[in-house]
Amino acid sequence: MFIGVDIGTTSTKAVLYHQSGAVIAVHHVEYSLLTPVPDVAEQRPDDILEAVIETIGQVSPDNGEAVQFVSFSSAMHSLIVMDAEHQPLTNSITWADNRSQAYAKELRMTNRGQQIYDRTGTPIHAMSPLCKLIWLKHEAPEIFNHAAKFIGIKEYVFQRFFGQYVIDYSLASATGLFNIHELRFDAEILNELGIEKQQLSRAVDTTFILRGLDDSIAARMKLDPMTPFVIGASDGVLSNLGVDAFRPGEVAVTIGTSGAIRTVVDAPRTDHEGRLFCYALTKDKWVIGGPVNNGGVVLRWVRDELAASDTEEAKRLGIDSYDVLMGLAEQVPAGSSGLIFHPYLSGERAPLWNSDVRGSYIGLTLAHRKEHMIRAALEGILYNLYTVYRALTVLMDEPVTSVKATGGFARSKLWRQMMADIFDEKLIVPASHESSCLGAVILGQVAIGEKADFSHVSDWVGHSFCHIPEDEQVSIYREIMPLYMDTVQSLTEQYSRIADFQRKYNSL
Repeated sequence: MFIGVDIGTTSTKAVLYHQSGAVIAVHHVEYSLLTPVPDVAEQRPDDILEAVIETIGQVSPDNGEAVQFVSFSSAMHSLIVMDAEHQPLTNSITWADNRSQAYAKELRMTNRGQQIYDRTGTPIHAMSPLCKLIWLKHEAPEIFNHAAKFIGIKEYVFQRFFGQYVIDYSLASATGLFNIHELRFDAEILNELGIEKQQLSRAVDTTFILRGLDDSIAARMKLDPMTPFVIGASDGVLSNLGVDAFRPGEVAVTIGTSGAIRTVVDAPRTDHEGRLFCYALTKDKWVIGGPVNNGGVVLRWVRDELAASDTEEAKRLGIDSYDVLMGLAEQVPAGSSGLIFHPYLSGERAPLWNSDVRGSYIGLTLAHRKEHMIRAALEGILYNLYTVYRALTVLMDEPVTSVKATGGFARSKLWRQMMADIFDEKLIVPASHESSCLGAVILGQVAIGEKADFSHVSDWVGHSFCHIPEDEQVSIYREIMPLYMDTVQSLTEQYSRIADFQRKYNSL
């Protein structure tokens, strides 16, 4: 039996798998995201440590049967400053923290920003530890100057488990500090920041194994202290593996609260416009793609602000509120009768990497109804993902052979068909769940030598739905997509002015 663990932004989940790939047990623990004021998004490291211990303990077999290994997935871009006594000087500053956005914007507008991106594969954005460190150095020098270590949340967990500071190539490649072409922290970047190499963790391959778990922690998790712990990788790259999208031409799309689109290539590569990330799956497999801020969070806003009365009625009748939204959207033709929605309610990462962009409806007329606004929002989320997809296809080794989609959106037949039509590709929805945990286990099997490669994941992952593009709908979307992209570009300066106004008057 194997355990896969996913340390996420809002919860940690552990899954116990049988050798056949069957799920035996699942447990998750939620924790708070601390957002006391705008732009701050932190977590307490020990909350997450306890969640990891509890979830593993809950899924570990009670019958004494041995667990062959525990393998890890983790959210990217977190930063914790540690002192010389191995105690945190800060909370875990998550990817969603936006306090460094001014420094990120300044760096992104320079040629130096592009040079750093080309070497590290991490887009210049407030999410990255690089920009967080620049911000800390300028805004909190008393913390920066007392740091013994700069680490992420998975490093914190492993230090408590094994007394070692180690970081996998995957998470290292998401820091903005790691040279993806040389598989080492970039000395020039560290020198510019005033950071010594010893202030960072030892970088290892994603298949690296640790043994010798702290005895008291092992007892709480019902594991032998010598159980192999595979360091694993980031959640995004492991999700590709977990949905069986790791061969040339295979693309994975995820829409949860946020979203992402990714594919696997054999060597690191970057985009000349800095739109895409490049993160390690292993030392010789790399994932390129782009994350978006605005996925299901936009749909929740639409539900709460535009369709509150409909969803209240649905609740009274015991009907899922999102089913009601999809029913309303289904009444409107493709293209929403010329209504375009920019889904940037949370700024945006890929492909814009601009915290100042804002949401908007464009093309509203007296003939448009609430139903049009709902469908336009669904389409806008996919239009934005499609612009990332277009950039991705330029860097791929092979033409696209399949698009595999997961996340909460996959429950909607309408939304799935929209994606097939907008992307003009056959869309497959894998049957497996917990893709990051599954990806961690598949990686772990290779790490311990049980499997020679990842090909066996196909035996573990079926598919639930398959959607074929409908020519008439494709034609409509091909006509409206240029309008969407052109208006995004033409409004960029205006969006920045609006964002400045909002900050000035603290209206958000």
